[in-house]
Amino acid sequence: MVAASYANIYRSNSVLTATPGQLVLMLFDGVLASLAVAKEEFKRPATDFRRIAAINRQLWKAQRIIGELRGTLNFEVGGDFAPLMHRLYEYYNRRLLEANLQKRVEPIIEVEGLLKQVRDAWAEMLRRPDGSLAQPRAPIAPTEAREDSVARS
Repeated sequence: MVAASYANIYRSNSVLTATPGQLVLMLFDGVLASLAVAKEEFKRPATDFRRIAAINRQLWKAQRIIGELRGTLNFEVGGDFAPLMHRLYEYYNRRLLEANLQKRVEPIIEVEGLLKQVRDAWAEMLRRPDGSLAQPRAPIAPTEAREDSVARS
């Protein structure tokens, strides 16, 4: 009981001292944790009456957290990013609603994979001192590579 109390104090202090970017990362982690628990609940036998309630609870929790993520978007200074993320969050919620109504795990797996990519990109941005993401180089098509080498000769 004492360990749980200390864990709650630590968690509270983490939230109180986190930067806005770190808080968003915590929200991503919270959604992913709820999705992981919901996926585990699907492994219970279909005859276990607690299965449906547990899946419902975790999916609603994930949807509420996604709502909080949506609330962090700043459309005034967010440029194209804010509307894009808003549509993405709406898609996540729609797929999780489908998973909950139909009691299917596939939409959860899809959202989890997509959300992990966004979460990892966000974490990478937080690690960079200027807050930017590294731009991946586009692969050069074989014909373009030959033209470049001919032009340089």
